[in-house]
Amino acid sequence: MRSRITVTIRSRWPRKRGDRLVRIFSTDGVEVQALQGLDLLVKEGELMALVGASGSGKSTLMNILAGLDVPSAGAAKVAGCDLLAMDAKARLRYRREVVGFVWQQTARNLLPYLTAAQNVALPMQLKGRSRKKAERAQELLAMLGVADCRDRRPHQMSGGQQQRTAIAVALANSPAVLLADEPTGELDSATGEQVFTAFRRANEELGTTVVIVTHDQAVASEVRRTVAIRDGRTSSEVLRRTEIDAEGRESVVAREYAMLDRAGRLQLPAEYTAALGMEHRVMLELEQDHIGVWPDDADH
Repeated sequence: MRSRITVTIRSRWPRKRGDRLVRIFSTDGVEVQALQGLDLLVKEGELMALVGASGSGKSTLMNILAGLDVPSAGAAKVAGCDLLAMDAKARLRYRREVVGFVWQQTARNLLPYLTAAQNVALPMQLKGRSRKKAERAQELLAMLGVADCRDRRPHQMSGGQQQRTAIAVALANSPAVLLADEPTGELDSATGEQVFTAFRRANEELGTTVVIVTHDQAVASEVRRTVAIRDGRTSSEVLRRTEIDAEGRESVVAREYAMLDRAGRLQLPAEYTAALGMEHRVMLELEQDHIGVWPDDADH
C-alpha cells in the first residue's frame, strides 16, 4: 500500500497537498487504519487545536508528530525534520530538542520524587545544558504562574499546577513545537482555563508553535484555528478573526471550511448532511463562482 500526504510544521513553506499520511495497526490479525490519508499544515508560531470524536485518529497523529510512533506510509516533516527518515538515535534527539509533549494524565508528565524545579531542569541536564538550568527553570515556572511550586513535589500540587509545571518541563529545551494531548481533560473548567492561558503565554512570549488535541469546546473556541479530524482524515477547519464594526466594537467572527484532498474529495460536516437528510449521494451544480450541493431527490 502506498498512500501519500505531508504533515508539515515549518515557516515559509508553501501550502501544498503532499503525500497522505497513513497509520495501520494490527490487532489479533485484524488491520485497523487509524489514519487514512490525513493532510495537515501547521505554520510556525501558530496556536491551534485538533478536535474529533474518540477513534478519529487525533492521538495517533500526535504520537507521530511527537516521534513516538511511525506512520505506515506517507510523509511527516516537523521543523525540517523528516520523521520517517530518522533512526533511533535521531528520533531520541528529536524528542529531546525539537518537540515538547504534555500528556492528559498529570502523573505521566512529572517524576514524583523530584520538585517542580528539578523536573524542569532534568531535560536540560539530559541534553547537556547544565549551566543556568536552575535560572531557566525558575523563569519558566514564573512565566506560567507556578513559581511558588518550585520546591514542591507533584503530590503537593493541584492538578492545574502540575499541568502548568508539565508545560514548563516541555519548554525546558526551547522546542520548536509544543504538543499536548487533552491537557485539560482531567481538570475543571476554571483550572483548564488557567492551563490554556499557560499555553497561550508560551505561544505569545516564546514564539513556540502549539498544537493541542482537545474535546473541550471552550479551549477549541479560544484559538484562531481549529482542525477537525474524522475517520482518520482532516475533515474541516474553523478559522476565527477579529473584526471591528463601524462603531469601533470588536467581535470574533468564525467561519467553517471543508477540507479538499488531492482527489477532489471533501467531508461535509455531519450536522449539515443530517439536517438535510443527505445520504449516499448528492446533486451538484457548477455555478459561475460556486458549486451547489443538494440532497438527491431522484426518487421523488
